[in-house]
Amino acid sequence: MHDRNPAATAPLAAIGATVADSPRAAAAAADAVITCLPSPKVSETVLTGADGILAGLAPGGTWIEMSTLDRDGVLRLAARAAEHDVRMLEAPITGGVHLAAIGKVAVLAGGDADLLALHRPALEAMGREVLHMGPLGSAAVMKVITNMLAFVHLVACGEALMLARRGGLDLAQAFHAIRASSGNSFVHETEGQLILNGSYDVGFTMEMACKDLGFALGFGRTFGVPLDLAALTEQTFVRARAAYGDGAQSTSVVKLLEDALGTDLRAPGFPARLHAPPAADQNR
Repeated sequence: MHDRNPAATAPLAAIGATVADSPRAAAAAADAVITCLPSPKVSETVLTGADGILAGLAPGGTWIEMSTLDRDGVLRLAARAAEHDVRMLEAPITGGVHLAAIGKVAVLAGGDADLLALHRPALEAMGREVLHMGPLGSAAVMKVITNMLAFVHLVACGEALMLARRGGLDLAQAFHAIRASSGNSFVHETEGQLILNGSYDVGFTMEMACKDLGFALGFGRTFGVPLDLAALTEQTFVRARAAYGDGAQSTSVVKLLEDALGTDLRAPGFPARLHAPPAADQNR
């Protein structure tokens, strides 16, 4: 394995993982390489750079890309890999860092069925469900759709909680009431707690949220689908990014409303850090 931040590899090295000093070195010691990276530009560099995967992976190998890319990017990088006789499987995950910590994320796979069958055991070791979305590029579209919905839900969650706060309701009880209602969502159950505990610690940056919303609107134009809610949500995130910076947690989008109204959304009874959603929802 390789990470440009040595501190990120230390816990895995402590339990027996072998650390390589470059993507090239890691690929040279394997017949399949899995990447999970923050942006298309980084994915391309890690794949095609002088010390990249293609410089080390032997012909006949597999590149499994778990990052969130746009469909055109997936197809373009798959073609670059094919030039080296390397096959690509896209496998972005959905469910967030809290489900990832307990191995309960869902894997959205795109690519040839035989390649997925070959690597399914590895993917199932990381997630509760592996869904084959279709040929290469299909999973990229689906992943962006799930993130688009999550961001729309997040903005709506903040507005709902603020309405409860300004209406004089107990916020903790309001959270549980929404959770028990037809207005509930996975985002409310997880990220809602991170808002109420004040940590906002979702492990996903404002920069990445804006990237994914941009992908969603791009798909809307390509497929001729008006995305009114997504467009409004993107503008809200653009404002939040300008206010709090690229590295701010994506949940900080709710701070725009808190700051505008001078009203916080804190409530007692929520853990300082959410490690997983409520047990009843871990099979979603």
